[in-house]
Amino acid sequence: MTTLTELLPWDKVQIARNPQRPRTLDYIRVLCEDFFELRGDRHHGDDQALVCGISKIDGRSVAIIGHQKGSDTKENVRRNFGSPHPEGYRKALRVMEHAKKFNMPILTLIDTAGAHPSMAAEERGQAEAIARNLLVMADLPVPIIATVIGEGGSGGALAIGVADRLLMLEHAVYSVASPEASAAILWRDSSKASEAAKAMKITAQDLHSFGIADTIIPEPEGGAHMDVPVILQAVASALREQITTLSTLTIDQLLEQRYAKYRAIGRFRQAQTTLVEG
Repeated sequence: MTTLTELLPWDKVQIARNPQRPRTLDYIRVLCEDFFELRGDRHHGDDQALVCGISKIDGRSVAIIGHQKGSDTKENVRRNFGSPHPEGYRKALRVMEHAKKFNMPILTLIDTAGAHPSMAAEERGQAEAIARNLLVMADLPVPIIATVIGEGGSGGALAIGVADRLLMLEHAVYSVASPEASAAILWRDSSKASEAAKAMKITAQDLHSFGIADTIIPEPEGGAHMDVPVILQAVASALREQITTLSTLTIDQLLEQRYAKYRAIGRFRQAQTTLVEG
């Protein structure tokens, strides 16, 4: 039997996908003194896979954006199984611009397999909506704190993931594509997803070692779903600490550090070879 200390990356993927894990709205209920949800992108409609709104934490106004999966099949269908359409990302962008105008920190909660993979989503500009969010978030003059609370998949996660601080729950995963999709691309066999998960280095521990994730939030034994009140309080405490720290920086310091953070991702060392003439 595999113990928690021996969990493989594929085991962590299964924990991150557990339907009993707390969702964005669960964190909002504990973290926020009040929450006013904003709906619609003012272009097409309201996508319920992304919850967006404004609230107060310890008396300070903040903007909150998070993926929301359902707790049952009916709610999952209504919320697109947590995979937003382009109007979801445009709604998020609308809230980000609101946060910029009123100088509010932005908190994002990431939990999605990826953007909605439908033809309709592509026709309405899925790629453009994601790309625009990346561009805007890179230059927003307010603190941004992203937390991966479950599964962070592909551009659907990254569209709300450009941040000054990236927090990850202990058994959360963050990847360029799902292990199943990567296995299908690499080996033309999606059943090799467990091998892909290991090769892709998608766990919180891997990303922390690479300097991508800044903080790992410990989960209760067995995963976040095993003791929901404990993990909700742990995340709330970590977010409060980050808000306090980032709020002491000037706008110039904030943007310089954000730029440096992303410039540093992907560094590598190349061994030097000495040529010997024979």
